[in-house]
Amino acid sequence: MKALLAPKQMTVSIIMRRVLYALVPAMLVHVALFGWGLLWNLLIATLTAVSAEALFLKFRSRPVLLNLLDYSAVVTAVLLAFALPPYAPWWLVCLASAIAIVVAKQIYGGLGQNPFNPAMVAYAMMLISFPLQMSRWPKPLLLQPIKLNLAQSYHYVFNPAANLPLDFISTASPLETWRVQRGISDNLTALFQQPLFGHLGYAGGEWVALAIAAGGLWLLWQRIITWHIPFTTLLAVIVSASLFYLFDPAKQFFPLSHLVLGATMLGAFFIATDPVTAPASARAQIVYGSCIGALIVLIRVWGGFPDGVAFSV
Repeated sequence: MKALLAPKQMTVSIIMRRVLYALVPAMLVHVALFGWGLLWNLLIATLTAVSAEALFLKFRSRPVLLNLLDYSAVVTAVLLAFALPPYAPWWLVCLASAIAIVVAKQIYGGLGQNPFNPAMVAYAMMLISFPLQMSRWPKPLLLQPIKLNLAQSYHYVFNPAANLPLDFISTASPLETWRVQRGISDNLTALFQQPLFGHLGYAGGEWVALAIAAGGLWLLWQRIITWHIPFTTLLAVIVSASLFYLFDPAKQFFPLSHLVLGATMLGAFFIATDPVTAPASARAQIVYGSCIGALIVLIRVWGGFPDGVAFSV
């Protein structure tokens, strides 16, 4: 029996399930290194996305179960769960998931009709609307003086008034810290040597990015995606970051660091390759990926937001 299905045998349900399988290693690595926050994001986002999809399908008099079983709502929820800060307030995750499904997907006619990636639309709206909540990212467990167990993490997410030690487990992301410090310091060498930054970009986050990349390579092997978008995106990130680093190394991350910072790997392998919103021809995909990679770095260096993946896509 062939290990791979021929492209003509691929269904939406098979493709979406394999995307979910590809993200499992990153989920496990993330929970192991940063705690239970991602687990709550996944649970809240998935329940909200599936419920919103079912309600809107019912409102539109479309078959509910048939459409839910394509798993597209679950994939949107999982991508959004990765993009949002772990331990984000429950209401923010609910709101983002509902916007992704209703505003960015169903209102355009459902799967195959949406012009933009639903998860990234919701993420961008949350970033603009709730910048404070979107700037709290967990420290790696090794750097947390107090480590939350599963029950404590539940209260952290669902009961913000529980007087839990927020500053002990959360901080600004490395990209946000870098963005702020660039404006007040001429030399960031000392900043990059802090434990939070790890060897390349983000202590712990580097391993999550590599796990995401491994899942993306598995999707390539399974012929769910092609190399054109992810590899040109990552190449454009390296080239663009290298140019900035060449002219101002004291204020720039090492170019390879941009590959493991923020949502670069998630964007390259799982978001930009969305078959609904990405171009179809190989030549167009190369141009598309190159533009996304360049814009990611341009927004990080010159833009008003720490990460540029959502806006670039």
